[in-house]
Amino acid sequence: MYRNKLYSRLAALLCAVMGALAWGAAQAAEIRSGYFTTSDGVKLHYLEAGSGKPLVMIPGWSQTAAQFRHQLEGLSDRYRVIALDMRGHGESAKPAHGYRIHRLSKDVHEFLTAKSLGGVTLAGHSMGCSVIWGYWELFGGERLSGLVLIDQMPMITANPVWSDQEKADAGALLDKDSLYGVTNALAGADGIKTTEGFIGGMFTKQYPRAEVDWVIQQNLKFPRAYAARLLYDHATNDWRDVIPRIDVPTLIVGGKTSLVGWRSQEWMGTQIKGSRVVIFEEAEGGNHFMFMENPAKFNQLVRDLMR
Repeated sequence: MYRNKLYSRLAALLCAVMGALAWGAAQAAEIRSGYFTTSDGVKLHYLEAGSGKPLVMIPGWSQTAAQFRHQLEGLSDRYRVIALDMRGHGESAKPAHGYRIHRLSKDVHEFLTAKSLGGVTLAGHSMGCSVIWGYWELFGGERLSGLVLIDQMPMITANPVWSDQEKADAGALLDKDSLYGVTNALAGADGIKTTEGFIGGMFTKQYPRAEVDWVIQQNLKFPRAYAARLLYDHATNDWRDVIPRIDVPTLIVGGKTSLVGWRSQEWMGTQIKGSRVVIFEEAEGGNHFMFMENPAKFNQLVRDLMR
């Protein structure tokens, strides 16, 4: 009889502990939505989860904060994870102005300042890296303790006089003719079709098509004419002089099958002292959105950096 009572008490205690752990995990994964207004009157949307050291995530060109859902859910047990919708993107306002990298960088700085965030690990995907580089050029390491650079080449459009090695290091995809071809297609009648073609090639074959379609719909929240304007500015910035000046702990992540040449990610690793470069193989979801395809590995890399 005593033994049965002991077992019952132990079982009750175990249930209480498991319940508390489950409640804590649920609380950590609770994603909150908020808004912030920039100095030029633009209302920006953001998602937030967890508490602790801040991790602020910047989506790529035409992408949204919602695409970082695996990081908001998976890293908020230990960190305060915030994902921003840049102006025009996602649930943020769609003004007719400000679609330049340095304006987006200023928006990020204003957000960090308004929220009194310091010791921030700033993570950028694709164009989000360019926003970080613009931030570094304007404000240096102010409020930052680390960087995560996810699959962005230092320069998108090649100079005709560059050698093959310079093109590979820069990761250049376009030339002056294809730059105008792409941006004009985006701004024109085929803008949606052009977007679908872009996004369709940015995931590995094993990633569910329904998820790819969801990403396309997230992209189309950004008006195509504004998207074309921003892409032109994004594609004509050369960051090779800024990257070597970074002096905080940095994680660089690329994908072996991404349109962003993985050798350009390795080149960046040679320029940022003490940085770590990790290239996801195709079987690991190693395309442009590896943080969505393989969040377990990606999130662990971020934890390692932030520790």
